[in-house]
Amino acid sequence: MKDILVTCPPMLGQIDRFHDFAEDLGLKLHPAQTTQILSEAELIALLPEYDGWIIGDDPATAEVFEAAQSGRLTAAVKWGIGVDNVDFAACARLGIPITNTPNMFGTEVADVGTAYVIALARQLFSLDRGVREGGWPKTAGISLLGRRAGVVGLGDIGRNMCTRLQALGMEVMAYDPHVEGDAGIEGLTCAAWPVGLEELDFLIFTCSLNDKNHHMLNAETLAKCRAGIRIVNVARGPLIDEAALFAALESGHVHSAALDVFEVEPLPAESPLRGLGERCLFGTHNGSNSVDAVIRASHDALTKLASFYR
Repeated sequence: MKDILVTCPPMLGQIDRFHDFAEDLGLKLHPAQTTQILSEAELIALLPEYDGWIIGDDPATAEVFEAAQSGRLTAAVKWGIGVDNVDFAACARLGIPITNTPNMFGTEVADVGTAYVIALARQLFSLDRGVREGGWPKTAGISLLGRRAGVVGLGDIGRNMCTRLQALGMEVMAYDPHVEGDAGIEGLTCAAWPVGLEELDFLIFTCSLNDKNHHMLNAETLAKCRAGIRIVNVARGPLIDEAALFAALESGHVHSAALDVFEVEPLPAESPLRGLGERCLFGTHNGSNSVDAVIRASHDALTKLASFYR
């Protein structure tokens, strides 16, 4: 039986569902005590005691893998599709087999992104807060029919996001350097970033993070955006320069933002974004966390991890 450390919060939230499935594969699960990530130092101390690792958004650095390999670790799986926190090159150098679980959450994260678009359009969060404070607000939002949205990234999540927005009657333009034409989605147009930002009513981030798109939404690109734009991020926090976004929200150039992800997670208590009240809607990097999707991805992660020991 291989001892497996689990540090992925959505999987940890349903860990009791997976013990029997794992045991049938020859794996014994050990849940970490974490709500988001373990630190590099914590991982270096823990991982040498385990044969395998199911990784969340933890700093899976070369130093971590080197320390882990000095002990018992011989394989790992990154739970989910995003791998920007994982040093795959270090794993290759050390001979540690590793993979991820792609194409698991396209519909779930797109559902959340769509919910954020609707919430920002109709200012539903403002109404909720007003009622909770004892009022009875009648805030006027905007209609979605005929509005123009930009979707950054046309992977599994982005494609599902586009079709949902189209179903709401929105015109959709996508940004993805690897896609041309309509990407097989009727009515979709594609453009090179940041062309056309001045035409958008909504901007939604659904792409992976890499060294070329860090802070792609910054003071310069925000200045190109139409005044009153609404911004949604269900991808990765560092795609957006939060200091620049705060300034644009504070000035009113950006109407509002819904952020499921942040540059630092959990969102620091001192973040100025917290002081913007109803201008910001916050999540907890939780877009993929449905019961169904977590079961699907966790079974896939366990099956892939077990295959490395055969």
